[in-house]
Amino acid sequence: MAATYSDNEISALIAEKKPLPANWRSRIELRNKRGHKEREIEVTGEAGNVFRVILRQSNFNPLDFSVILMLNPPETNQLFRLRRYNGKSHEHTNRIEGNSFYDFHIHQATERYQPLGGREDAFAEPSEAFTDFHSAVRCMFRECGFHVPDNHGPTLFGEFDL
Repeated sequence: MAATYSDNEISALIAEKKPLPANWRSRIELRNKRGHKEREIEVTGEAGNVFRVILRQSNFNPLDFSVILMLNPPETNQLFRLRRYNGKSHEHTNRIEGNSFYDFHIHQATERYQPLGGREDAFAEPSEAFTDFHSAVRCMFRECGFHVPDNHGPTLFGEFDL
C-alpha cells in the first residue's frame, strides 16, 4: 500500500536535515543511460528517514532534466516523490487548478493531489530559482535541508554554494 502524508508531514520531511556523505560529489556525477544521463544517491536524514535523490538529464536537450527528492517510506517499496525540479522542456498543467505553463518548474507533493490516484507531486509552479540542470541541483539542496560536509572544495559544477 502506498504511503500518504499530510501537507504538514510533507513540509517536515522536506525541511529535515539531510547530511550528504563525504563522497557525495562523485556519487552524483551523471552516467549515460539510454538517451539520457542519470544518477541516484541515498541519504538518511537526521530523523532517520531515508531519502533518494534522482538526477536525470537528456543527452539531446539541455532543458530536459529532472532533479527529484523522494522518500523511501518504511514498510513499503513505493517511493514517495516530495519535490521535483524540472527543466523548460514541456508544458505542465495542474489538474485541479486547470492552469498550464511552459517554464522551469517545481513539482511538490500535496495532500490534495494524493487521492486523485496519480502522482503525489502532480502539482507544480513555475520557478525562476534555477535556469539549468546544475542550478536546479543547487536549488534543491538549498531548499530541501541538505547539509554539505565541512571539508567540501571545488565541485564538478564549479564552487558549490549552498
